[in-house]
Amino acid sequence: MRLLLDESIPKRLRRSLPEHAVRTVVEMGWSGVKNGKLLALAQADFDAFITVGKIVEAVAAGRTPHEVLADLPYLEAEDIDQALAYAARRATA
Repeated sequence: MRLLLDESIPKRLRRSLPEHAVRTVVEMGWSGVKNGKLLALAQADFDAFITVGKIVEAVAAGRTPHEVLADLPYLEAEDIDQALAYAARRATA
């Protein structure tokens, strides 16, 4: 599977995905590209686009970390913790 990691996703997540072709937004030269345009670029070249928003939305919708990990098996519990910590820092900035 071809995966794209958003700028805010910890780069160490890549180590958890050795069976996938993983690139980051920065590596693709798409830093600063926003929303719709970024999604269009990702859709053309990748099977999935992993964002902090995807993780935060799942938790905000009442999904437990265990359920999120079941839905997104390429993540680890620490990835969820880091995504939520990043979102909290952004919300208070």
